[in-house]
Amino acid sequence: MIVCRSIILAGISALLTIPCIAAELDQPSQPKPSANDATASIPTLKEWKQPATTVQEWTAQIQAQQTTEEEPDEEVVVTGEEESQYRVPRSNTGTRTDTPVREIPQSIQIVPRQVLQDRGINTVGDALENVSGVVQRDATGSIFGDLFTIRGFLIQSGITSNVFRDGLPYVIPGRLNTDDIEQVEVLKGPASILFGAGQPGGVINLVSKKPLPNPYYNAEITVGSFDTYRGAIDFSGPFDEQKRSGYRFNLSYEKFNSYRDFVNGNRLSISPVVSAALGKNTTLTVYAQLSSESETADEGIPVIGDRIPDVPRGRFLGEEFAEISSTTFNAGYTLEHKLSNAWTLRQSSQYLFFEFDRYYPSLDGIDEETGEISRTAYATTGKYHRFSANADLVGRFSTGSIEHTLLFGAEYRYGAENPAFQFSTAYDSINLFNPIYARRPYDRAFEFFRDDNFSTFALYLQDQIALLPNLKLVAGVRYDTARQFRTTQDLGFDREEFEQTDSAWSPRIGIIYQPIPEISLYASYSRSFAPSFGARRNLDDATFEPETGKQFEVGMKADLSNRLSLTIAAYDLRKQNVETPDPGNPDFTLQTGEQTSRGIEVDLVGRILPGWNVIASYAYTDAFVSADNTFPVGNRLAEVPYNQASLFTTYEVQRGTLRGLGFGLGLFYVGDRQGDLSNSYVLPGYLRTDALLYYKQNNWRAQLNFRNLFNREYFVSNFSDRFVTPSAPFSVSGSVSIQF
Repeated sequence: MIVCRSIILAGISALLTIPCIAAELDQPSQPKPSANDATASIPTLKEWKQPATTVQEWTAQIQAQQTTEEEPDEEVVVTGEEESQYRVPRSNTGTRTDTPVREIPQSIQIVPRQVLQDRGINTVGDALENVSGVVQRDATGSIFGDLFTIRGFLIQSGITSNVFRDGLPYVIPGRLNTDDIEQVEVLKGPASILFGAGQPGGVINLVSKKPLPNPYYNAEITVGSFDTYRGAIDFSGPFDEQKRSGYRFNLSYEKFNSYRDFVNGNRLSISPVVSAALGKNTTLTVYAQLSSESETADEGIPVIGDRIPDVPRGRFLGEEFAEISSTTFNAGYTLEHKLSNAWTLRQSSQYLFFEFDRYYPSLDGIDEETGEISRTAYATTGKYHRFSANADLVGRFSTGSIEHTLLFGAEYRYGAENPAFQFSTAYDSINLFNPIYARRPYDRAFEFFRDDNFSTFALYLQDQIALLPNLKLVAGVRYDTARQFRTTQDLGFDREEFEQTDSAWSPRIGIIYQPIPEISLYASYSRSFAPSFGARRNLDDATFEPETGKQFEVGMKADLSNRLSLTIAAYDLRKQNVETPDPGNPDFTLQTGEQTSRGIEVDLVGRILPGWNVIASYAYTDAFVSADNTFPVGNRLAEVPYNQASLFTTYEVQRGTLRGLGFGLGLFYVGDRQGDLSNSYVLPGYLRTDALLYYKQNNWRAQLNFRNLFNREYFVSNFSDRFVTPSAPFSVSGSVSIQF
């Protein structure tokens, strides 16, 4: 007889694999696993009520089967309502070990697959609208990918390591797609203890889809406003009858126009995953991803003085031939070996490559009286290579009555890149109020070059200590050493070389007290660091110290029921060693700046009643300049509202002739924000209303999503804070999916 061993709890990450590992029952008896042991034995399912499509659905079915095994006289039926949970009770992101969310002494919010499906979205930026303290900035026309602020501090997916995929750095220049993503997890505050160098606001970890134990085939077609067409397939299943090995394959293609004049584009994503059991105690998961996108470059509209000009929201100030394009390929594996019932060794490696091309007349200064905008013939291209590898040893043991979950790990990262730039040739100007397009392509003539490589090596240690059943301590430290070798060269001049080595200790300590099992009160202290760019030098030719972040956080996490969770967090977060202009030498900078963010966040997620799901958030964020040589102390940080709130809720009829009919409502509020660090203009606040209508029956689902129902016009800032992008008007998308 065979039993399956598999890590099946919701919140599964890249280091946890889905295929079952067979093991003979006649092996030596082992101690009964505790409730926190994610590798507990699970009986093989003899019959699935309906195919599972997500980790949460699989978990619900296994739990139902367990209940049936324990109580054979009572029939347990797994319903669609049970599977559509918004709440994910466990996560790997906060500790690198499978841990209940309420035992992580830091705020962590998870947007599961069901929310993505109900909202009809396929980008990380849209998903993060459901998370408190996160504001999306527009990345159109930028080489830096998606832009976000988390707790007031800027996160750039294409330049820093604050975005991860299955725990490994995921630096890409384009939009972050969710077609092959199971859930989006946000760990707020400094996270260098687990993720290395990065900005202090937090990290975004994308948990990818994994193979499912039963055959599953899903196809979806979406048609939307602005001539948007999208198709996607998601196939999965086992390779053998024992379900020891499996696969998953995701493919999506999207072609779209825009509410912005002349703007259009397309995106393609292909993601295969194969997972196999290599013996009784070893699993190997191998994956790859290829994505490409091309889109008309659009920098938005310029700010005039202290105001946003009154022009149509479709006003486009580029050229039809202008284009931004990128291709990304990454491949890797995770190998996990169970050394014993208490100790597990896992090792992950990933190679990521992307290349981009940006070719468009870049907007420069504007004559505020006439509206005439000067432009530059801009172009840039480059190839970027990233390699990441880490190894973790995780063990569970006791010292007397004290229980430990110990994590010891090592990590290595390497990167190389060779971008080239063109940015000094003038191009025809254009008028903001009466644009006349030049329609004159220009030759690429690169004039500035970089050729860089850099590496990081780190060791980290963490212990999750259960001092008492209701008192837990999480303590850890990481040591990083980061080396940079960068070169710069202007056309016609000699190459300049720059070397820089930095090191940093990143501790975290947190305590969790549970007056009752369903409530956790916690307090924590954590730090982060981010090395300065290696080609920058101070007035005395000295290198800059890394920026650092430190945070104190207290909060409460409560499971109001087994389907509904509440998180309340308060924090004080400071970013130090910020570079500010030297008053005596404006061409140089001093590291005397400090920026502070203080706030309160509330997140509610789960099921209120059968069929009624909700994900809601509120954030009060006071983010300001606390020390600087140029900007006045007290100035607000850019794109950070005092108040931000969101609500998305759905209800599905459970019985009768209308069973399977669902409704949804989304409210997204962002308050007034300062557009730049000088606080020279204000981006007005807005409340956007979205709606949802769907009907599902048997193996198909039809859905209508309405965005910006009341056609509100609002603005988000671009990568350059002197340009803004108007919001999309009312739009609708319809999708039909069928499952086999």
